[in-house]
Amino acid sequence: MSAVTLQTAGGLAVLTLDNVERHNAFDRAMLGQLDAHLDMVRDAEDVRAVILTGTGPKAFCVGADINEWAGLSPREFARDWVHNGHRIFDKLARLPQPTIAAVNGYAFGGGLELVAACDVRVLAPKAHLALPEAGIGVVPGWSGTQRLVRLMPEPMVREMAQFGRRVMPERAVAAGFAVSIAEDTLTEAKTIAADVLKRSPFATDLVKSMINAAVNEDSPVAIEALASAAVAASADLAEGVAAFREKRSPDFKGA
Repeated sequence: MSAVTLQTAGGLAVLTLDNVERHNAFDRAMLGQLDAHLDMVRDAEDVRAVILTGTGPKAFCVGADINEWAGLSPREFARDWVHNGHRIFDKLARLPQPTIAAVNGYAFGGGLELVAACDVRVLAPKAHLALPEAGIGVVPGWSGTQRLVRLMPEPMVREMAQFGRRVMPERAVAAGFAVSIAEDTLTEAKTIAADVLKRSPFATDLVKSMINAAVNEDSPVAIEALASAAVAASADLAEGVAAFREKRSPDFKGA
């Protein structure tokens, strides 16, 4: 059975981490399933917004399953485990659709890094945030010291990563990392997503690309995508394509 499920309806996609016995900790299979689902969502023209959540009474995701990486060689750990996870989380961050994390419980390590890859975050009262990696002799590897520092005050990230302290939901909201605290995070996330469905799909995509460029979230891709979108709407492009097909010189008008 899949440990990451995807449901789509009414313009909304819901990705759910469902590995309750391991508190939704990531193993290779889960990473692969998330990767495949993100490809499907990215290419689905009818999906306007994406929600990411978890199942279980306690945790959203407690990070990477130690049994998956503890026996890896240093080269395998860096090249395969860390690089692959980073690639998949980057894919989430760069989805064209707005993304909302409905954080139903603990978000530790890779779980917090996954939350950070979303655009908007809703936290349950029990959604403690932590970067506990140094306590077992490793470091955050899926953007915890990079993307997260853009979203939280740097001293707060230091508290978690260097000193092992947890950040409570109230403090995360006060810092601007999350938009709200809700007992039913999925319902709250769907309410936020409903606002997205009322807005222009093209304009919303462009706004996300512009913000991604501003915060260096894959700036080269964002800049070229924005320029390509502008060109695609121009009369010059239509003239250039027509001229190519008709084997003549194009008569560009500069618009």
